[in-house]
Amino acid sequence: MMTSALVWFRRDLRSFDHAALHRALHFAGRVHCAFVFDTAILDALSSRRDRRVEFIHASLAELDAALDAMSRAAGGQGAGIIVRHGRAEDEIPRLALELGVDKVFVNRDYEPDAIVRDSRVAQRLAEAGIGCEDFKDQVIFERDEVLTQAGKPFSVFTPYRSAWLKAADDFQMKPYPVERHAQRLAPKPAGEALPSLAGIGFEPAGLAELRMPTGMSGGRRLFEDFAARIGRYAQARDFPALKGVSYLSVHLRFGTVSIRQLAAHAWRDGGDGAQAWLGELIWRDFYHQILWHHPHVVARAFRPEYDGVVWDDAPGLFAAWAEARTGYPIVDAAMRQLAQTGYMHNRLRMIVASFLSKDLGIDWRLGERHFAAHLNDYDLAANNGGWQWAASTGCDAQPYFRIFNPVTQSQKFDPGGRFIRRYLPELARVPDTFIHAPWTMGGIDQSACRTRIGVDYPAPIVDHAAARERTLKRFGVLKA
Repeated sequence: MMTSALVWFRRDLRSFDHAALHRALHFAGRVHCAFVFDTAILDALSSRRDRRVEFIHASLAELDAALDAMSRAAGGQGAGIIVRHGRAEDEIPRLALELGVDKVFVNRDYEPDAIVRDSRVAQRLAEAGIGCEDFKDQVIFERDEVLTQAGKPFSVFTPYRSAWLKAADDFQMKPYPVERHAQRLAPKPAGEALPSLAGIGFEPAGLAELRMPTGMSGGRRLFEDFAARIGRYAQARDFPALKGVSYLSVHLRFGTVSIRQLAAHAWRDGGDGAQAWLGELIWRDFYHQILWHHPHVVARAFRPEYDGVVWDDAPGLFAAWAEARTGYPIVDAAMRQLAQTGYMHNRLRMIVASFLSKDLGIDWRLGERHFAAHLNDYDLAANNGGWQWAASTGCDAQPYFRIFNPVTQSQKFDPGGRFIRRYLPELARVPDTFIHAPWTMGGIDQSACRTRIGVDYPAPIVDHAAARERTLKRFGVLKA
């Protein structure tokens, strides 16, 4: 009797270099593919117009067609992806029973809630006599693969990076070939079709208007574009007005690109730009192993002593930050970018996170949740790690006495105000001299550029120098 398997796709929406799919095709003579629009996740979203859901939906349509084409090219009968809408811990065991599979194959997820979900699925499958096997796929090194000489997980990035680079080799970067056994992909059940967005209770969220490339083809185009300019990455990556970064973060989040392919390209390139970008991919691995070893970081400070920080209860200030009304142009332009596009440049993420926690004295967890609701590329491990870094509560954190000055950051990384003017058109006529701190304009200058501070654009909601002193005292109490 022919063995059969089910591959459960999640954060790996591609038909190439796929660990679980590769292993399933080697194990079974008949391999089904499935995805679940998990209501445990979807029902918690605040809007029915969510760019991430639309991105997933578009990427699934491409994956469905790619699986079918790959099967037929290998002499198979065609294939595709079976899509369900419900709780994954119910839908996967039910589908596995319906299909009569021997084993379910899946790529690992390292988030605490996902670990609990996957454990429940595996238990229910075991009760039904169905096996379940998981694989590393979304990182290069996971869990205990990179440890200190004492056998402990790293909590500081720089030595982790050195150990990561020492451990990296061709084997870790080697892709998983799936095409050679693609004839084993099973056709979809009769009548099976990808549900519409409306069918799962969502509406288009404007990806077409944003011209956001989706799916494997979108990830490939972005990667090819970035590969041609990766040599300039180290010099250009901190300037939001420049095309300096890869823009691949959402594709990494949903696995429409392969982390092995990206890391291998940077690792083998060897140039300064490629090495700087590889460093960012290593940060990604670093935060995933932090989350796996220290799941308490989801709700608490990585460093327990900083759970004692007393944050301000200031809903009005938080609203001004979230709604781009702080009076600091670089902060407000960044928050407008997030609201309008679901994306924020990495340098700006550091600036606005520092501003919320250090200038406004507001709990980093509120900012982390705001990003979780709005970022297209929201990834718990990286987002949590970045926020705790900025708030000085995390591993390898920025020391609490290093506090970003939003004006000097703006002057350094958007010197001509190009980015600011793109997202704050009300400041379009403000001269370069004042664009980073428009409240310093006198009445004559305000009239000349038709920008009245406090009317056309808000005055600063906090004085940075005074806020800095409050932050030093806030953290200094714990050090006393």
